[in-house]
Amino acid sequence: MQEAQLLWGLLFGSIGLGYFLYGKKQRSVVPLVCGIALMVYPYFFANPYALVAIGVAITCVPYFLRQR
Repeated sequence: MQEAQLLWGLLFGSIGLGYFLYGKKQRSVVPLVCGIALMVYPYFFANPYALVAIGVAITCVPYFLRQR
């Protein structure tokens, strides 16, 4: 396990925890699911570039899929 993988996983996992707590409190499905995805996906990718690309993509999803 590389240091970069650990640090990026920690960063996106922390963001995911924030999304998860926000989605649970607001009863909103999109941030809740994105939070779970951000906390789980670092376990499946070892390439740091893939971690960053997928993490940024998942982090941006709630912004583009706002529920009105």
